[in-house]
Amino acid sequence: MAKTTDELMKILRSKDTVEEYFDENDSEIFFGSLSELTDFFMARKGITKADVARRSGMNRGYCYEILSGKTNKKVSRDKVILLCFGMSLNIDEAQQLLKKSGYAPLYAKDSRDSIIIFSIVNNLSVTITNIKLDEYHLDPLE
Repeated sequence: MAKTTDELMKILRSKDTVEEYFDENDSEIFFGSLSELTDFFMARKGITKADVARRSGMNRGYCYEILSGKTNKKVSRDKVILLCFGMSLNIDEAQQLLKKSGYAPLYAKDSRDSIIIFSIVNNLSVTITNIKLDEYHLDPLE
């Protein structure tokens, strides 16, 4: 259930650090842009843009543009999912990133999304995920 602003204020006042508050309430907090939200997740996980680019399998230059908020076009749902892999997000974090990027969350009744969910939950790589998608004649993440 969503917390009210008053509830969040009480929680924030009781915390010793803002990081503790964010860790416990990140699904309640609005981060204004995709790059701001990815910055939050990267800081929380102690990873760099280079780590995300490498793990995501995306073109390094384009990945840096997305992470820096320098791209002028809307980032595709697949690219957001690749960022989830690149940042090693858990399924709840991945769903949050998708929703806050304006996309539908991963849907367990959809065969392609099911494979992606399974891969995220089990910390599989993009490569392994794409192999599994290909086995079922589904579009790869790209």
